[in-house]
Amino acid sequence: MVARGLRALRGALRAGGRRFSTRPARAPAMDYQDLALSARPRGSMAEMLPAWATNGTAEGTEPDGDAIRMLNTLQTNASYLEQVKRERGDPQAQLEAMQGFLERSGLKVEDLDRLNIIHVTGTKGKGSACAFTERILRNYGLKTGFYSSPHLVQVRERIRINGQPISKDLFNKYFWLVYNRLEQTKDPAHSSMPAYFRFLTIMAFHVFLQEKVDLAVVEVGIGGTYDCTNIIRAPVVCGVSSLGIDHTSILGDTMEKIAWQKGGIFKPGVPAFTVVQPERPLEVLRERAQERKCSLYLCPELDDFEEGCQALELGLAGAHQRSNAALALQLARTWLQRRGCQGLGVLKEVPPSSELLGRPVPLAPAFRLTDAMIQGLRDTEWLGRTQVLSHGPVTWYLDGAHTTSSIQACVRWFRQAALNQDKPHDGSEVRVLLFNATGDRDTAALLKLLVPCHFDYAVFCPNFTEVSLANNADQQNFNVTLENALTRCLENQQTWTRLLEEKVGQDPWLPSPPRVGGLLQPTPARGSLLLVPPAPRPLNSPALVFPCLAQALRWVAQGRDPHLAAPVASGAHPHPAASSGAVLLREAAAVHVLVTGSLHLVGGALRLLIPALSQ
Repeated sequence: MVARGLRALRGALRAGGRRFSTRPARAPAMDYQDLALSARPRGSMAEMLPAWATNGTAEGTEPDGDAIRMLNTLQTNASYLEQVKRERGDPQAQLEAMQGFLERSGLKVEDLDRLNIIHVTGTKGKGSACAFTERILRNYGLKTGFYSSPHLVQVRERIRINGQPISKDLFNKYFWLVYNRLEQTKDPAHSSMPAYFRFLTIMAFHVFLQEKVDLAVVEVGIGGTYDCTNIIRAPVVCGVSSLGIDHTSILGDTMEKIAWQKGGIFKPGVPAFTVVQPERPLEVLRERAQERKCSLYLCPELDDFEEGCQALELGLAGAHQRSNAALALQLARTWLQRRGCQGLGVLKEVPPSSELLGRPVPLAPAFRLTDAMIQGLRDTEWLGRTQVLSHGPVTWYLDGAHTTSSIQACVRWFRQAALNQDKPHDGSEVRVLLFNATGDRDTAALLKLLVPCHFDYAVFCPNFTEVSLANNADQQNFNVTLENALTRCLENQQTWTRLLEEKVGQDPWLPSPPRVGGLLQPTPARGSLLLVPPAPRPLNSPALVFPCLAQALRWVAQGRDPHLAAPVASGAHPHPAASSGAVLLREAAAVHVLVTGSLHLVGGALRLLIPALSQ
């Protein structure tokens, strides 16, 4: 079935005079950055450099695209990535190699001490916790640096000063400064360049030091113990957000193994904070803290900060963001306290709630929040996380959830957010799921959690924004092959079909057919996947597959979103489910679209839905 689907997709594109690029929507966070000392074996790249790059200049006069394209050469190609995963060596040796790259770039590990770093890891919410923390501290008049991953639209998003991505000129300046130093100091016995994520980490340190930030909030890439950011030796404070199962091929397949990896960022004498965790992983974190002579505390619930005052308003929607905000408050206050700042709010002892009694980690006291803290929580922005875009009759709900627990939180947020929307008088509302997943994640488990949202259509596509991305360096990714991306989408469609079939057999409370113009419409033809031959027996499946995000979004919007062109009348969409669904989407009073499963997918969608983000 999948093989036939791949042939059908390619055939339809050839018939339409199009071709596929093997480059998905965006350059990722180098999910396997811990696996290799370098992306792949390389010789000198001097012959690849533009003329203005070989003279050692670092003044930022080079074209922006050339720096990003050169950065992309440090990505790991997909086949080599799989080989490295099978043959990975000593992770500690890889961390030592990172220190060597840093020194070759002109910095020593002790130079990082001057950055007054807040180091944050976790499975879910670590980026949001970092965003809350950075925004709070910026409200104190501090010049902040913020290093995060992955980027959603442009790679410059990963390195921020005062909440804003660094400018193209600064990106070029520091890219070529670091690149040329590494090229000039290469060791013939080793790779001349670090891999993509490591290079950006080194570059971020250079940016923050030379731009003289007061502090740097640094988000771990993957794990903690062997993450390349863990060359940081003396942070001011550390944090661990919610733990879950993710990146199992690297971090381990149990919560305890993952907790061990995350606890690797703890440093002697440096306080650390975590949020409520399952009992055994929390015990592992406590053991890691003891090993590393670190004081670990459990954050009180955000409710404890609201006693005697009005409820706190958070800039990021969703109940799950409350634990991220609670972690950020402790990180920000501890940083301010350790750096000698005054006026931090009076501590107030809060009796632990019953669910925290007997926990192996002491509870940190809550405190009276300052205006800067309250405003910081309210003003925090973090694209692609519980984000809502209202574009006329089409409302887009975007969340980069990609683990079972984060998808559960996403579902709770989406159902509540959609419930709060004004209902059309004639009841003509259509719900659409746009989904993709990457890496070694259990897609079936994720999709099963989304079934109760009662979508009228499920749309699957790879993380390609367009059929060809040759002219968009920010979006290039050499880590995933076209074959793998399309196969994953077809498998997702089959999984969704099976889940719906199981639901039909056990749940009588299925959504009623959509209404258009006040009239009950017949259920649209729901044979099989768009562009794929029918399954051996017909299934009641509303699943469609598109070859790229642009085509998927255009089909969903049907010309009703001003940022998207109308879908072409003819081309690669012959299945009846696509044409019958297009009628419903064009005539419905409201269309609610949930985009989730991958931050890469969300980033590509944002690029198309908010064109200004690319400029």
